[in-house]
Amino acid sequence: MTDTMTSQALMHSIIQRIATGPELSKDISLEEASKGMAAILRGEIDEVQAAIFLIALRMKRETDDENKGALEAILNISQSRQVEIDQLISLADPYDGVNRNLPVSPFIPAVLAACGLPCVSHGLDTVGPKFGVTHRHVLQAAGIGVDLDLDSAASRLEDPELGWAYVDQRTFCPGLHNLTDLRQKIIKRQVLTTVEVLAKPLVARSKTHLVTGYVHKPYPAKYASLARFAGFEGCLLVRGIEGGVIPSLRQQGMVYRYDDLGDEQPVEITPESLGINQTLRAVPLPEDDAIRIGGDEVARIKDIGGAASAAAETGMRALHGEQGPAYDSLVYSCALILWHAGVCSTIVSAADQVRQVLDSGRAHQRIR
Repeated sequence: MTDTMTSQALMHSIIQRIATGPELSKDISLEEASKGMAAILRGEIDEVQAAIFLIALRMKRETDDENKGALEAILNISQSRQVEIDQLISLADPYDGVNRNLPVSPFIPAVLAACGLPCVSHGLDTVGPKFGVTHRHVLQAAGIGVDLDLDSAASRLEDPELGWAYVDQRTFCPGLHNLTDLRQKIIKRQVLTTVEVLAKPLVARSKTHLVTGYVHKPYPAKYASLARFAGFEGCLLVRGIEGGVIPSLRQQGMVYRYDDLGDEQPVEITPESLGINQTLRAVPLPEDDAIRIGGDEVARIKDIGGAASAAAETGMRALHGEQGPAYDSLVYSCALILWHAGVCSTIVSAADQVRQVLDSGRAHQRIR
């Protein structure tokens, strides 16, 4: 029996067990989830069966082992490079982007780099279920290259005058990127949405921290478990706007963190403690009917390109020290990351350092 036939037989067995309804569906092992996902990533499984595999896991609710198996398959097929730096932030906003606010998180890596902490962000162009504005969209609109190979990205991280980079899933994991059209047809969120943010295209020689966001209460434990499984020495999980890495600017928030592969611990945070006093939760969409649908905080983006350009302009002004919700968003998120990574002893002192690099223009100097 060939490897392809073996993979197809395994997938047949898996689907028979996971797609039998809410009461009879059975869980599969980490090894089975890994091998099944690997076969999909290699293109050995029919598209219909691949879709059934993904949606059936979701409908019965993935177990921790099934999530780990899917992640293992992605890590095994992905390209990765070690960067000759001691510490690195791996920043992963949701790959499907945002569609209610203007994202300024694509500029977090440049701010962190100006504070002496190298950072790589990763993502892709567009994917469901949200199909929102992504890091790639905003950086492209700002005139920044988004198709670096891993060697070039590593060189940027090692350069003390730059210290940050963006890498695209198409570059470091083409097998996963090839599933983008299938995921669009599936429509709903599936296991890939959860685990793809834990990719490790670039790692530091000593310590690599995962920084990502969440919304729902069960996810910190899930993400922390997956991060330890993937080998992230540190992890910061932010309850952020639209599941991103920037908390609400107007209410008490929560982060979970671990260091040295330890247990995750909750930490309450407040924007007021950092001198942030905003009436808005996040950076609002522009008052432009060509870009947005609806009004107030329930507005939706209808022009991704227009919103990306607006986000790029807004983010660049914040990097020049212009006050407002974009500036405060960068202060808040970057302060949390600097404190978590041990660059600053307190979140308050970290916020002070971020304001200094924004007000002086040093963060903007990293944009090239």
